[in-house]
Amino acid sequence: MRRSGYRPLVADRWLFVGFLRRCGPTQPIKYCHSRPCLRRDRLRRESRENKTSVNKRFYVYILASKRNGTLYTGITSNLIQREWQHKNNIIEGFTQKYNVKTLVFYEVHDNVESAIAREKRIKKWRRAWKLQLIERMNPEWNDLFEEICQ
Repeated sequence: MRRSGYRPLVADRWLFVGFLRRCGPTQPIKYCHSRPCLRRDRLRRESRENKTSVNKRFYVYILASKRNGTLYTGITSNLIQREWQHKNNIIEGFTQKYNVKTLVFYEVHDNVESAIAREKRIKKWRRAWKLQLIERMNPEWNDLFEEICQ
C-alpha cells in the first residue's frame, strides 16, 4: 500500500547525490522530514548575515610611508583601531617593515562584500591610478588619522 507523498527509492538517492554535489561530502547534512533541509539553512544564513551587517560600516583605506612613497591598501571594520595598530607597530608585516603609517585615503562601505570587492579592485590598479585617487581626496597628503578621530 502506498502512502501519499511516496517517492521511489531511486528518486531519493538522486536527490541525495545532487545535494552532495552542491554542498560537498564533508559538510554535515541536516534532515527535515527525512530529506536535507535547505530552507532552514538558508534562513539561518540570512539571519546571521543581517545581524552582522546591520550597523557595521566597513572601510577601505590606503596608507603611505611618505608623499609618493610606499603604499598599502587594506580593509577593516574599525578604522581608528586599525590605524592606531599600524602607527604603533602592533601589526608585524608589510607596514612595519616598510614604515607605512600615514593614512592618506579611506572609503566607507555599508557591507563587507562591496568593501572587499573595492579593495581587490584597488590592489589590481596601476600605481599612477592609486596616486590620482589619493590626490583627489587628499592633495596635500595629510595624515587623516586626526580627522577620523574627531
